[in-house]
Amino acid sequence: MSRPEEKNTMSPTGSHTRSLITAVVVLVVLALAAYLGYLWLFCRFYVPPGHMAVVTAKSGRAPAPGTILVERGEKGIWREVLAEGRHFLDPFLYDVKIVKAVTVPLGKVGIVTAKVGRELASGEIIAPDRESKGVWRDVLGPGVYRLNPEGYSVEIADAINIPAGYAGVVTSQSGAKAKPGEFAGPGERGVLSDILQPGLYYLNRYAYQVNVIEVGMNQVTMAAGTNESMVSTRNRLSNATDALAELEYNTLNFQRELRRERAVVQQKAEAPAEMKQMAAGARKNVQNPKQDAVAEALPAEAQIFGVSRAVEFPSRDGFKIALDMTVEFELMPENLAKIYLLYGDLPQVVEKIILPQVLSVSRLKGSSYRAQDFIMGEGRETFQYDLSQVLGETLAGRSIIVHNAIIRNVEIPLNILAPIRAVSLAKEQNLTNESLQGTAKKLAELNIETELIEQRRREVGQETEKLVAKIAAERDQAIAQLKAETELAVAELKLRRSEILAKITRVKGETEVKTRFLVENETARGELLKAEALGGAAKLSELKLVDALNPKVETRIIYAGPGTLWTDLKSGTLPLSATPAK
Repeated sequence: MSRPEEKNTMSPTGSHTRSLITAVVVLVVLALAAYLGYLWLFCRFYVPPGHMAVVTAKSGRAPAPGTILVERGEKGIWREVLAEGRHFLDPFLYDVKIVKAVTVPLGKVGIVTAKVGRELASGEIIAPDRESKGVWRDVLGPGVYRLNPEGYSVEIADAINIPAGYAGVVTSQSGAKAKPGEFAGPGERGVLSDILQPGLYYLNRYAYQVNVIEVGMNQVTMAAGTNESMVSTRNRLSNATDALAELEYNTLNFQRELRRERAVVQQKAEAPAEMKQMAAGARKNVQNPKQDAVAEALPAEAQIFGVSRAVEFPSRDGFKIALDMTVEFELMPENLAKIYLLYGDLPQVVEKIILPQVLSVSRLKGSSYRAQDFIMGEGRETFQYDLSQVLGETLAGRSIIVHNAIIRNVEIPLNILAPIRAVSLAKEQNLTNESLQGTAKKLAELNIETELIEQRRREVGQETEKLVAKIAAERDQAIAQLKAETELAVAELKLRRSEILAKITRVKGETEVKTRFLVENETARGELLKAEALGGAAKLSELKLVDALNPKVETRIIYAGPGTLWTDLKSGTLPLSATPAK
């Protein structure tokens, strides 16, 4: 049975729908390809390494009035910046600006000033948090940061490197002012109790001021006639790297500038007109030989700055005494913050505390000495010792350790100095003459002692020779006696040896005789016993005869009839055949 052919029953409506779907799909694919091509060709941009992209939206929600940076979806500059890499943004909707990222190198800090956020209180510049305008208290350490430059500015500054031999006193510059004479607490403005030990610190110079102060041994030198003193401080040790050395130099240079500014302000407030002129720059042209000599006497590695004082006081007899003095003192790190809080930096400590005490104690102690006491070495030494002791006890209560107060030179009026010097020279000459007399006397005594020593040496030499001869004679006598005793002992030993040999010979002969006698006697007894065993001496003789026969001789016994060998032996003879055996 045949099968009928199938016919196409699809209607024209279905064919039209299929064509429409195909066209829509093609259009969608083309639109998608066109969109992707538009994104890739016109919307794509690349942010290189170390850069960032600042985006400005041309459309979106309107931000709050006065807003500088906006969030995504709002019109304006985005707060967020785009990091390096590939990004896609429609150029008709967004403007893109590529700028360098903030890079803080090693040994530097980034101080951030925010232009956006809550307003600060009047008179404040340090922002309490990162949501407020102003300078951030925390700094950016070494690294790469992406902060929108439209809202934040970053200042690159040096980190603070405290060298060895120094310590840093920190002063907070924001917040409510601390109580007078007390350290600043959290959020207060003033000196902090904690100090910075030698090392590298990342601090905000707008939030904290660090005063680098020398610890350990320092010197203040007062030169007579200059009305000026110089403070020398020991320099730091050299650093391991040039980068750290540069940071230390910057830190110390900043501290020197602070001291210079304070000195200029103080001189303008207190000094006369010519001192003001010197502070303005003319002072460097004024030559001061004594001060230059003092500066040359200090170590080359010392740092020097001046304070206006000199040690002058009247003596007990009314003469003006001027001293060149050097005071060695030390500031301990644990007391440094308290000293700075009460008195200020090192030059201020010297100016306000050390020098007034030196002048006061010098006048107090010096007024009890006469002018000539400062010329005599003993009087000056006593004054120097008393000054060091009293000064040390006085400044110990201010947490300042005084090691020594050294008087290097004393200036006395010439009208009193010349007579005193003449008297001193006369006394010294007299002492010199007395010393020469004493030396001559000692020389004569030395000569006498030398002669006595020489005489004694000769006596000792004679006694030594006599003692040597006596010892030699006693030695020879002892040797001869020992030799004779030795020969006698040898002779006695030989005699004993001869006696022993004779005794040995006699004993040996007696022994041999006895031995021979015993052997022969026992032999004879053996023969006797053997003869008795054989039946008599005749039998023994026959036996020996037989033993003595030639071994080649054969002996045969032939049967000779009745009887036995024993019966034949009874007769004492053995019949021997006359016929030789074959």
